[in-house]
Amino acid sequence: MSEPTFPRSPRIDAFDKVRGAALYAADQSRPGMLHAALAVSTINRGEVLSIDTRAARGVAGVRLVLTHADMGDYKPPGHVLAGGFGFQSMQPMLSNRIAYRGQPIALVVGETLEAALEAASLVRAKYERQPFQVTLEGAPAKDIVAQQGSPLPQEMFADKVAGDADAAFAGAAHRIDAHYLHPPQHQNPIELVSTVAEWRRGTLVIHEGTQNSGAIRHGLARQLGLDPARIEVISPQCGGGFGMKNSLQMQTLLAAVAARRLGQPVKLVVPRSQLFHDASFRPASRHHIRLGASADGKILAAIHEADQQTSRHDLFPGSYAEMTARLYGIPNFRGRERLVRLDTQTPGYMRAPFEQPASFAFESAIDELAQLLGLDPLALRLRNETRTDVLTGKPLSSRFLADCLREGARRFGWDKRNAQPGSMKAKDGAAIGWGVACGAYKVATSPAIARIAATRDGRILFTVAGHEMGQGMRSAIASMLVRRLRVAPQALVIQIGDTRGAPQHLTAGSWGTASVVPAAQEAAEALLAALAELAPGHDPALTPAQVLALAGRDRLEAEVRRKAPGQPDAVYGRLQGGMPAPAGPAYPEFVSMSYAAHFVEVNVEPVTRRIRVARVVSVVDCGRVVSPLTADSQVRGGVVWGIGAALREISEVDPRYGGFLNADLAEYVVPVHADIGSIEVAFIDQPDPLLNAAGVKGLGEVAMVGVAAAIANAVHHATGKRIRHLPIRIEDVL
Repeated sequence: MSEPTFPRSPRIDAFDKVRGAALYAADQSRPGMLHAALAVSTINRGEVLSIDTRAARGVAGVRLVLTHADMGDYKPPGHVLAGGFGFQSMQPMLSNRIAYRGQPIALVVGETLEAALEAASLVRAKYERQPFQVTLEGAPAKDIVAQQGSPLPQEMFADKVAGDADAAFAGAAHRIDAHYLHPPQHQNPIELVSTVAEWRRGTLVIHEGTQNSGAIRHGLARQLGLDPARIEVISPQCGGGFGMKNSLQMQTLLAAVAARRLGQPVKLVVPRSQLFHDASFRPASRHHIRLGASADGKILAAIHEADQQTSRHDLFPGSYAEMTARLYGIPNFRGRERLVRLDTQTPGYMRAPFEQPASFAFESAIDELAQLLGLDPLALRLRNETRTDVLTGKPLSSRFLADCLREGARRFGWDKRNAQPGSMKAKDGAAIGWGVACGAYKVATSPAIARIAATRDGRILFTVAGHEMGQGMRSAIASMLVRRLRVAPQALVIQIGDTRGAPQHLTAGSWGTASVVPAAQEAAEALLAALAELAPGHDPALTPAQVLALAGRDRLEAEVRRKAPGQPDAVYGRLQGGMPAPAGPAYPEFVSMSYAAHFVEVNVEPVTRRIRVARVVSVVDCGRVVSPLTADSQVRGGVVWGIGAALREISEVDPRYGGFLNADLAEYVVPVHADIGSIEVAFIDQPDPLLNAAGVKGLGEVAMVGVAAAIANAVHHATGKRIRHLPIRIEDVL
């Protein structure tokens, strides 16, 4: 492991956050602002026959009630993966069709929030009910869609094939054949999905916490029939997104229409109970894993087949095998995903969207194979190292997974592990289990246009396509600019998530840092070059402000454009049009991945059988770490979420009436502080120079990948019970 190159600086926005100066969408208070609330469907599938809004309209202070009959002619946003801008193609309240329980059927606007909420509760509807299916179990064959040959982009979502996995598996001396289940789950960002819409002299201004202000701008332009130049989307902060806020939401159009009708700003905050039904979520999936190996521990074949839920109105594709095919050097691999149409809203991306369920299934099977072979699970993983991408045959740009495993084992004390399940006990009689699992995540890069300016009063103004979701993007940008320009952090004014600055691209998929930090570096270099041209031969120790003063200038600007290796210049058109345009993990000359190794100790109490995660050691290969403090925080957060995914989180589906039963934070159980033991984080911190000059890969998603599998493997080591579903509950180990 190398010494960190970048200093462990504090978060640049920490002071503003703790004193309440960092404003979120629902913090906005505009002159004359009104408040909106939603009435939602109480059936799961069918049609609205009639809506009675008389009682709602009679509530004091109610200014407007909208239903599908009042909305007018607006276009659907289109699904973000099908050339559109929305998390789903369907816009509620444009027709009387009901596609899922909890779908909005009316919008009420009042002078106060209390009036709007009371009136929304008084809306009554009559429905024509239709049969529905909300679980993978029992779905008819006609609703199961193979991604191979479907309308989905085949380059991205075709089967993953290398060699002849079926023949190699059939001929293998040792085989694992197992099924694993992963439940639907909901990310629950602290900042709810919310919009403040205001029309100013023909321009629509949207304040919304989002990961994709560009999609909101262009999606609303499509829906409203407006020039995108007449829409401004402002999102300086996003209080957690985790994939839920990665595209246009259903409430944004409704707030914009209401604001235009009333001529006043409208705030619409979607309550958490409705968030479970009106925003995206992690879909349920089931996995069939087959592994074939030789007696000496070389994995000869792997087959990963997955079924995943989607909605009836969209195909939301999975890509589980993209990661599992690349985790080890397995020469014969076949991965296939199918989609199961269910009557829910369209699911979507939730942190480590496919890699978390895939790693739980695959890394559990790897552990089972190690036990079958009588090998240490760490040794089995090291025995199947690779420097070449199996699917493409291209070299890996960098890979330090073996280093992660060795360093993690050293820190954890893995050599003291007794391999026999149930053999390790604590002083209080609790069963101790030690488990290990690996994770990988694609390294993607999106195009970026960055603009920078230096002013004579000492400020550095920087704007780029990026969104701050608490992951520390501003701090990562600041770390690079401070280092290159030799200015104080207080001199920086960083504008992100704002369509008034640079064109905004979706921030997701761990490509944020790998896209904006190199752009910041190039912008800083461009500014330094412009300063050198402005004042040739100036003392290099001078600050940009001093150079401007020397040259008699008040301001100097520069702009850079950067794209992923191999992307054509046409990709900037997608960026400027609000469309996603990331590249990776496969580039023209190499494949790039980030890696993590997680070592976990669980304690299983002897009587209650309560499972506690006593300690975790996580070592990550994410390229150069440019913001050590926020990087450490990212990994800790990923580990905590992995603990929740393994032992707590499930969105309970109601097969009788549809929808989700535990649609609140009282019954959707997540870990609390008392559930978390010791978490030790380390980084390899080796740059990946092939990907970008900064050597940055990605971190946010890979930090979570493999944690749940390591916990499941530790539970098996403690109890001898192999649990192939999540979450693992007390009754599973009784």
